[in-house]
Amino acid sequence: MSKKIPDTKKNGISRLIDLMRDLRDPDGGCPWDIEQNFRSIAPYTIEEAYEVADAIERNDHASLKDELGDLLLQVVYHSQIAKDENLFDFEDVAQAITEKMISRHPHVYGDINHNDIEEQKLAWEDLKTKEREKKQGKKETSVLDGITHGLPAATRAIKLQKRAAKVGFDWPDINPVIEKIHEEIEELKDVLSSKEITDIDRAEDELGDVLFSVVNLARHLEIDPEQALRRTNQKFENRFRYVEKTIKSRGLDINETSLEYMENIWIESKKV
Repeated sequence: MSKKIPDTKKNGISRLIDLMRDLRDPDGGCPWDIEQNFRSIAPYTIEEAYEVADAIERNDHASLKDELGDLLLQVVYHSQIAKDENLFDFEDVAQAITEKMISRHPHVYGDINHNDIEEQKLAWEDLKTKEREKKQGKKETSVLDGITHGLPAATRAIKLQKRAAKVGFDWPDINPVIEKIHEEIEELKDVLSSKEITDIDRAEDELGDVLFSVVNLARHLEIDPEQALRRTNQKFENRFRYVEKTIKSRGLDINETSLEYMENIWIESKKV
């Protein structure tokens, strides 16, 4: 026997919570949804967050609404799994983040006054540090404590650099940062000049140093490296598709055209 569609008289959140409860119900629910756990749906949660970012990047508001819904579904999904295991539920999640945001905004909900945005940022980081210490039950032994290892590498690099910068471990301006990038590239070139296959680990290590330095430059320029790379990815895709389309329009096979021929069309694509 099929279940009743969630009550249309309820608000959106309540209907969504009821829907997820039905999907996870061992009695007549969806077999796939029932067998999922925190770990199995975590990749979908990450994917939905990226799709939200993509919709924002494309300035596609219709898609943004849909993608935010998909991301919200993930929060409700995790909450229902937790409720099934008697851990917590969606209401607990909503209340916890509300209380956290209130405590982090004493300048809005209290008597604290900040002179400028920078002072507010410092106060925000101090509050987060105290929250982590309370959560861990001990005082942090390093300014780098609490930075999640599961973050995308570039995002984690920025967080590590920002934490180190809090205690003064940072370049004063972008000039030495750019010099550092050149220095790391030279070190990579030195490793690549070796023909020994055993140097592949060193090459990876040096390439990582180059990427870390580039992320540092992005931080100093206040540019999100992930967003910058997504933008370049899209630019590359658009230009390469132009190359493919042009070659096909000339009755040629891209697999049989030379790199020089494709490069000429690539240059042409920059003017389009």
